[in-house]
This record gives sequence, structure tokens and C-alpha cells, in this order.
Amino acid sequence: MPDPHPNQCGKRKEGGILQFIEQHWRQLAWSGGILAAAIVVSLILRRIVFWLLDKLTRRKGSALGESLVRHGRGPSRWIFPTFTVLVVLPGLPLPNTLMTVLIHIAGLGLIAACAWLTVLFIAVISDMISGRYRIDVADNLVARRIRTQFQMLQRLAITLVVVVAVSIALMTFPSIKHIGMSILASAGLASLVVGMAMKGTLSNLIAGVQIAFAQPFRVEDAVVIDGEWGWIEEIGMMYVVVRIWDLRRLVVPLSYFLDNSFQNWTRNSADLLAHCFFYTDYTVPVDELRAELRKVCESTPLWNKKVCVLQVTDALQNVLQLRALMDARNSSEAWDLRCYVREKLVDFLQKNHHGSLPRYRADLENRMVSSGPA
Repeated sequence: MPDPHPNQCGKRKEGGILQFIEQHWRQLAWSGGILAAAIVVSLILRRIVFWLLDKLTRRKGSALGESLVRHGRGPSRWIFPTFTVLVVLPGLPLPNTLMTVLIHIAGLGLIAACAWLTVLFIAVISDMISGRYRIDVADNLVARRIRTQFQMLQRLAITLVVVVAVSIALMTFPSIKHIGMSILASAGLASLVVGMAMKGTLSNLIAGVQIAFAQPFRVEDAVVIDGEWGWIEEIGMMYVVVRIWDLRRLVVPLSYFLDNSFQNWTRNSADLLAHCFFYTDYTVPVDELRAELRKVCESTPLWNKKVCVLQVTDALQNVLQLRALMDARNSSEAWDLRCYVREKLVDFLQKNHHGSLPRYRADLENRMVSSGPA
């Protein structure tokens, strides 16, 4: 039944709060001052600690220390004051009701700070792996494999930390404790309902886990997808970003790679064979052109110095088909090498064997057409 005098009820609550403040204003003022001073001291202490850590890491050049300082600046602004409040609160002369509320709020802050601290350590581990396994070097196959696996595990771990932190925070409220417990424990019916509603999303998540461990491709692998050639730039929880050779970005769902075939040019090694075709006249001096191909390959650092072959791969009606085959260290250098060899060999034929370029032959018959008697 509704309250017939809602205004009076509101006045009673307001009066109760004012009466509480009048009765305990000394304790509230004293406790507020102590808390404020403690928080200021904790922030000063944090500043001193990070100044010392920054100076120490710069002197020693420690990658671990530098990563801790960089990632720890943000969370520490909340972690230091939260711990300070939890330590100081029990000794303050506050009423039990207010003390319980403040301790609960500080506890929620501590849960959030611990979750943030866990994410911080995950980020530090990511920096260590990035420094240990670099992908900006020539032989980076193992590095790309490990970084791809850790990238997926890092996202899953952060998601798990957030879910657990939110669940524990909800469990601290008696009235909604069951919500936090259900998030952690009840994965039965809820998972079925969510699974049916988010079939596509879950398939991408499962595909991400499979890709992380099966390794059909890794970060910076050269791939060809639907006729588009590029490199794997980012592997997300739901999609993969492919950096196309002309700097466009192709965004592909993770499930695509389990349902469709694609080319991976750097699956086991970054080395590639580059080839280019030439069409010449039957009079072309193949041995001389083969020697010129060797000179062209030796003149460029794009060549990997293992394969340099020129072969007549077909004899068509009017032309010979020649294929130059060279090796390169990676896909981008293979493309540049193909263009370079094609340009130099065509230039060689133009300057030295112009008659060996493709041409069409025709037999012409001279017919004397009589115009009649003179």
C-alpha cells in the first residue's frame, strides 16, 4: 500500500541524516582529515617509488623494469590510495554503520585494483615476449608462432579476469549475491541460451582458439585470400586484419579460415621462389639469355643466391614461352625481384637481340594484275 505522506517520509530521512551528522560531526571531520592526509601521503609515496624505479631502469637499461614502470603508472594511482584506506579505516573513530559502508566501498576498490594489477602483469609478460621473440628480423618463424599464440591467450585471460572480478564484486552485495555466483557457477542453461543466440560469435571464439594452437597462419604471415595478397597484421577475438600490399585492410572473420581454403606463403619458411614468364621469337639465344639472367640476379641483393634458372616451358605457334625462376627471402622481396628481372631481361633483348622479340610472320604473294591491252 503506498505511503499516504511521501513528503513526510522524505523529511524524516533528511532529518535523520542531519541528526547523524550533528551527533558525529567531530568523528566525521577527524576521520575525513585522516583519510585525506593518508591518501595524499600514499600518492606522494607512489610518486617517489616510480621516480626511483624510472631512474633505476634507465641506469640499468632493464626491459622488464621499463615495462613495469610504463604499465604500472595508471593502476598505481588507484592501488596505493585503496590499500592506504583499507589500512587506516579500522583505526578511525567512525560509527559502525558508516565504517561498514566505507570498508565495503574500499573492498570493491581493492577487487578492481587487483584485477587491474593482473591485467598489468599480463601486459608486462606480453612486452617480455615481444622483446624476446622479435618479428622485425629475417628468420622470425618461431617468433611469429609464439606471439600469435600468446596474443590469443592474452585476450582470453583479460576477458576471464574481468568476468571473475565483476562476479566477486557482485557477490559482496547480499541482495544480489546470487547474480555473482550464477556468473561463476551456472554455465548450464545460460550457456545454451547464449550459445543459440550468439552462434556466429561463439564460432569465431572457438576458431580463434583453434587457430592459436593449430597455427594455420601467424602474425606477419604472407597470405592470399580471395585473390588479395597481403600480410596478417592483427588476429583479434572475432576477426583477422590482413594488410594488403597496397596498404588497404581486409577484415576477415576467424571462422572463414576454418571453412575456406587460402594460401599461406610463409607457413614453414619465409623463403619463396619468384618466377616470371617471357614470350620470345624462336630465334632467341636461350643460353645467352640464361647467362644474362645469372648476371641480373647477382647484381641485386633481392636474390637469395640459391636458385637461378631459365627454362623453355612451352613452344607455342608463334612464340617460345620462357620461365625465369629465382629465390627470395620473403614475399615482398620476391615480388620486387620478379619485376626487376623482367625489366632487365626485356631491356637486354631490346638492346642486343631485337629480332628475338615476339613477331608475326606472313607470306606475301605478288600478283600481276593485267589491266588489258596497252
